[in-house]
Amino acid sequence: MSFRMIAQERPGNPWFSWDYVQGNSDTILAALREHAALTAQAVLIATVVAIPLAVLAYWVRPLTGPILALSGALYTIPSLALFAFIAPYLGTGTSTVLVGLVVYALLLIIRNTLAGLNQVPPEVRDAARGMGYGRLAQLLRIELPLALPGILTGVRLATVSTVALTTVGVLVGHGGLGQLILGGFRNNFFRAEIMTGTLLCVLLALVLDLLLAGAERLLTPWSRRRAEAG
Repeated sequence: MSFRMIAQERPGNPWFSWDYVQGNSDTILAALREHAALTAQAVLIATVVAIPLAVLAYWVRPLTGPILALSGALYTIPSLALFAFIAPYLGTGTSTVLVGLVVYALLLIIRNTLAGLNQVPPEVRDAARGMGYGRLAQLLRIELPLALPGILTGVRLATVSTVALTTVGVLVGHGGLGQLILGGFRNNFFRAEIMTGTLLCVLLALVLDLLLAGAERLLTPWSRRRAEAG
């Protein structure tokens, strides 16, 4: 008899069970690893796609509205519908989940990257041009470094959002911790399984956010000094 069935036969149905965690540690860790891997891959791909789009919107002002509108429209598509649209073409593997997660992360990163670029002081851009910087050199050496706090803010928001959305991937069999949550519902509302998956999602989001916040402090020391001086 499986541990899950044994847990069901015990009196009561507690919201947390250490016995359940110990008895199913391999399954829980596998779900956590998948969840973290899907989140990291999705945010990385979204960042690689979103930053060039934000730069394009920054350079070509007439494209700002369409780029933000398109990414915003994609963001509003219900996740259930999005996976239903993608699955017939990509199947029910991790690719389907990744495409959906990337689509939802784009708006957050594009908007914050564009905001960061727009906040670069005009006098700094003028000084860069006066020193002979071309458009690309100015972007890479001046504007993107100064916009880094905005970019990292977008990445942090996208990461936390992606951790939550990854659970929906359970619809195509790759939902990470969502497997535990859905499994608990299917297993006669087994509370310990549902709560374990939920708590680990929250903890994963918090840990990743703290790691990115630490990276931001290391990569943008001037921003911290400016805040302390203010």
